[in-house]
Amino acid sequence: MDGVALTPEILIVFGLMGLAIGLFVTELVRIDIAALLILFLIGAVALIPGIEPILTAQELFSGLSSNAVVAIIAVMIIGAGLDRSGAMTAVARLILRLAGRTERRVMAVVSGAVGLVTSFMQNIGAAALFMPVLNRVAGDAGIPRSRLLIPMGFAAIAGGTLTLVASSPLILLNDLMPAELEDFALFDVTPIGLALLALIVVYFWLLGHWVLPAVREPAEDESRARSTSEYFRELYGIAFEVREIRIGPESRLAGTSIGEFESQYGVFVVGFDDGDEMRIEPPRAIEIPSGSQLALLGPIEQIEQAGDRDQIELRDRLDVFARSMSPRHSGVAELIIPPRSSLTGESIGQLHMRQRYGFTVLRIQRGESVLKKELSSVELQAGDTLVVHTRWERLMELEQDRDFIVMTSRYPKPEKPQAPCKVTPALVSLGGALGLVLFTDLPLALALLGGALGMVISGVLTMDDAYRAVSWKTVFLLAGLIPLGLAAQQSGAAEWLAANGLEQLGDLPLWVMHAALFLLVTFFTLIMSNVGATVLLVPLSVSFAMAAQANGIDADPRVFALIVAIAASNAFLLPTHQVNALIMDPGGYRVLDFLRAGGPLTLLYAVVALLVIHLLF
Repeated sequence: MDGVALTPEILIVFGLMGLAIGLFVTELVRIDIAALLILFLIGAVALIPGIEPILTAQELFSGLSSNAVVAIIAVMIIGAGLDRSGAMTAVARLILRLAGRTERRVMAVVSGAVGLVTSFMQNIGAAALFMPVLNRVAGDAGIPRSRLLIPMGFAAIAGGTLTLVASSPLILLNDLMPAELEDFALFDVTPIGLALLALIVVYFWLLGHWVLPAVREPAEDESRARSTSEYFRELYGIAFEVREIRIGPESRLAGTSIGEFESQYGVFVVGFDDGDEMRIEPPRAIEIPSGSQLALLGPIEQIEQAGDRDQIELRDRLDVFARSMSPRHSGVAELIIPPRSSLTGESIGQLHMRQRYGFTVLRIQRGESVLKKELSSVELQAGDTLVVHTRWERLMELEQDRDFIVMTSRYPKPEKPQAPCKVTPALVSLGGALGLVLFTDLPLALALLGGALGMVISGVLTMDDAYRAVSWKTVFLLAGLIPLGLAAQQSGAAEWLAANGLEQLGDLPLWVMHAALFLLVTFFTLIMSNVGATVLLVPLSVSFAMAAQANGIDADPRVFALIVAIAASNAFLLPTHQVNALIMDPGGYRVLDFLRAGGPLTLLYAVVALLVIHLLF
């Protein structure tokens, strides 16, 4: 192979690549700012005397209009539409039914599902499709999203090796090989993909506890919940923790009312589920049947003591009420009765506060006194402060009610309610986008954009909703990185590095050549697009293998080309892959999180892939 001259432009690009990796790892600035800084520096090279511009102005800003960025924007909007319609809630319930609520099982089921889906659609589309599902699953199961998004994203990347049409590198593989070489068939790579997908699932099943961060999202809501808990405990003596119990089949409590249960045990029943219906802030008159589930707020010492005697099963964590009682959906708030309220002079029992307003009164602050007992008989007075437990959506409604002044202003504002009547148009929009991807020659971005437009035109989302669904941090991260990969190609830096790297492998054993090639492709995939790495390295690796054959080495050019296409999906170390960029912001990840989770996996991925390739070919 002919050598490539080392030019000043190549040295500058190497410097920018090193700077980019350094900024990503050290996180001296936000990762999207780092990407835009690199973009600016690529363009500013033209100011150096004697140095030719590396990219034209059009190429410099090509990232903002690239197929990858437009596709990501489109799939984010499609995902938001599916979530708003309630379709993803149904999928989330199915996953919880199959996997239960344990972190490992949920992780394995979701990772396996998204990996298999990726076998017939682009991995970025599969990952974006499952993100709303994970939001629901994480909320319902009480699992931080950060424990699920990386396994799901990595499985989507690995799933791109299941068929010859599952990822761009494999789609390009046959076209990039010389005509005299035999083409790969559609399912020739499937055993490799299945082994790699199984690796992802087993890796996180065994090591997920140690390599995954536990970032609770949104962190602000969790912090607010803790500070609120301390505030109400200190001021009103309220135990903020919510616990869940189940009434046994032979319990003597079966048939008693919720009001009687509260009086006997000194707690508040804030959730009730009899198997047919779940009610939050249930009326005191409701009868408790055997087998029903209750969510309790308040001291539970009496419940613990009476557990065996009264056949009450006290659970260590919320199960049935995990989502409805999470800090993102409900909590304790303060309301004031204003002077002109129509409620003054009425007792809490007469007003049926739970049924009418959807909250449970826990305490009443009247002047310097705090009223705690027999609250149902207390007549309200102007100036009373009611401490209540309620769902945040009901609290938002009370802000418009003149009978109350809502004092609690910092609480998670509920999302817009789902629209089940929009499930059909949402699924039609998704199906139309997938149909265009699978059965037409339209560019991926354009096909997905059609699905996003379908969500807006059919009324599933408003245009403002669509704008809010886009993670602009992800968009600008990719918009800054794409020109860096293009600069590596245009300047000759990538070709110089590849050619010189392959030349160093000439006297090594064949398996070392394969391993070194795999790692070389992995490096290129981290700093430029996997498509760019594949287009550059498949022809070079084939030429190298043919030269090795001429020297008596048993080097199969088809195997070398296949190694390049498979290694182009080994992109777990940095958030430079489209899928990693997509999950970074929602998961609250840092670059170090990808290094910790992806470091061992990168090596294991290479070992497993090379072993299966050697067995098959």
